[in-house]
Amino acid sequence: MARTIIDLSVFLENDVISDPPGYGPSIEYIDHKASVPGLLGFFPGLAANDLPDGEAWAIERVALTTHNGTHLDAPYHYASTMDAKIGDGGKRAITIDEVPLDWCFQPGVKLDFRHFSDGYVATAEDVEAELARIGHTLSPLEIVVVNTSAGDRFGYDDYVASGCGMGRDATLYLTERGVRVTGTDGWSWDAPFVHTAAEYAKSGDAGLIWEGHKAGRDIGYCHIEKLHNLESLPATGFTIACFPVKIRAASGGWTRAVAILDS
Repeated sequence: MARTIIDLSVFLENDVISDPPGYGPSIEYIDHKASVPGLLGFFPGLAANDLPDGEAWAIERVALTTHNGTHLDAPYHYASTMDAKIGDGGKRAITIDEVPLDWCFQPGVKLDFRHFSDGYVATAEDVEAELARIGHTLSPLEIVVVNTSAGDRFGYDDYVASGCGMGRDATLYLTERGVRVTGTDGWSWDAPFVHTAAEYAKSGDAGLIWEGHKAGRDIGYCHIEKLHNLESLPATGFTIACFPVKIRAASGGWTRAVAILDS
């Protein structure tokens, strides 16, 4: 059986606008020459000219938040509690090191929402209509990813403000059917803040702010943000792997998300 692996992740890199100002990654590259003093310190009496080509090692010093690059958000990111609609009416929200690994390796479903305008908040009806269009009925634990117009804007100055978001009702439509991991190629699962801020200024309704994220208070779930290459996926027929880095008690973890297609 032939297998194709499609990379769904963006680079962690300097000088590409992938986050709001002040929230981006910083990578310091230390090459084979710059690292020589550090190596010599481990071995008294060693000189640089004793090393092949006078080189030590290449390493990088990285400053990140757990939400830089392609990453998986844990329910703890959204609120301190989760599952208010399940069982005993709520519990402590799980952190990224507590996310069940079987949530992170499941059949995938792609919703194509590229036609929605920047800042549009997708509804449960939008999700239902797209599932009908692709002829798919959701099963528990399927990973649902949303292809927005933000995917084409990654690397451009307007990326963070691009794409539609998933509203509270749209999110609950998925989680009520057993979905526990979702994803988007946008900066956020919710609509870009610049658009939400404009709506909030008009209405004063704080419930509009992060409404898709905050749906995790009712049913705990994870989502992947800053996916890439979603346009290359079919609607169904693939598996997604998105295991997060194991960071103690963290709200998120970086992932090299991929889609696996067997044929």
